[in-house]
Amino acid sequence: MKNITVVGAGYVGLSLAVLLAHRNKVKILDLDEQKIEMLKNSQSPIHDEYISQYLSENDLDLTPTSDAKDAYDEAEFVIVATPTNYDPITNKFNTASVESVVKQANDHNPDCTIVIKSTIPVGFTTKLKQTLCINNVFFSPEFLREGKALYDNLYPSRIIIGSDTDEARLFSELLIAGAEKCANEIETLFMRSTEAEAVKLFSNTYLAMRVAYFNELDSYCMAHGLSTKDIISGVSLDPRIGKHYNNPSFGYGGYCLPKDTKQLLANYEAVPNNLIGAIVDANTTRKDFIAFDIIEKNPSVVGVYRLTMKKDSDNFRSSAVQGIMKRIKAKGIEVIVYEPALKESHFFNSDVLTDLSEFKSKSDIIITNRIDQNLEDVEDKIYTRDIFATDS
Repeated sequence: MKNITVVGAGYVGLSLAVLLAHRNKVKILDLDEQKIEMLKNSQSPIHDEYISQYLSENDLDLTPTSDAKDAYDEAEFVIVATPTNYDPITNKFNTASVESVVKQANDHNPDCTIVIKSTIPVGFTTKLKQTLCINNVFFSPEFLREGKALYDNLYPSRIIIGSDTDEARLFSELLIAGAEKCANEIETLFMRSTEAEAVKLFSNTYLAMRVAYFNELDSYCMAHGLSTKDIISGVSLDPRIGKHYNNPSFGYGGYCLPKDTKQLLANYEAVPNNLIGAIVDANTTRKDFIAFDIIEKNPSVVGVYRLTMKKDSDNFRSSAVQGIMKRIKAKGIEVIVYEPALKESHFFNSDVLTDLSEFKSKSDIIITNRIDQNLEDVEDKIYTRDIFATDS
């Protein structure tokens, strides 16, 4: 049993804290007192079925706290899972929270091993170690889906560790011990932190590329009156291509893909490239194409059904439908929103309706990134590019 502190009670941090609290003494540090109180009452502050279930049904050694000294003093491992958002002005991730936490943890407890789980630019960990004159930190990426964060930790596709020290190998063993997937089925790779940082960005950019590819296939079919479903079904039967991540959408969005693709492109700097830049540009082109198609139908009121990217998610950060919404509003078309996860009465100066029946009756067209059974009675109003009725 190890003393572990996780900083940040978001998808990454909380899923890791729950995973590790089965066999270790875990503290989760967050400045949001509302999150801390919810966790003290075994309630999840984020929408994740597995996390909610594990918090309420399992005997976890998990202590929520907002006291940094209490969190760091006895920690053998400190996991940094604070958010890093892409800053278009500086053309890179804003890593201030990561830098601050690493420094704070090391100042409180220089004997601990610090593991960065936040997504960061390639080369960040090496520069941070030089800046702070420390050597007790490495990067280990997460590969999690929204609403499935704990599940993806329990059944990991792989474990990537940006170090090959004794502490790094011990950390990988802690992750494997907490997983429900058989240990001999979990591929674990040890490499430098710089390569591990690149693995994260290239993985997400590849996923964004698949989304963009099938979206552009769909745009072609729409323009020429072809069956998107037939063509994608035929293409996807090639085992080298496969049926995953092939369902058209309004564009890629969410926590990771928009910011990670832009960060990878920024990391290229003077390195010649065409494809990486095209992936970023393709997402903008897709939103332009979809918005134009909706505008051409000349609606008076467009209803936006859910701002979230996926079903059973409470995240609508950088969701593609917001881009569609902004483009439609720019043409003077009234837009109304139905989003139960939103507490405000307005979103981007559009009315947020809480009554679904009222929302349906007021909307001439209802745009939804994914088909929902709640809209079955207004099928004639629905605008979606969801061909296979799946989230992937």
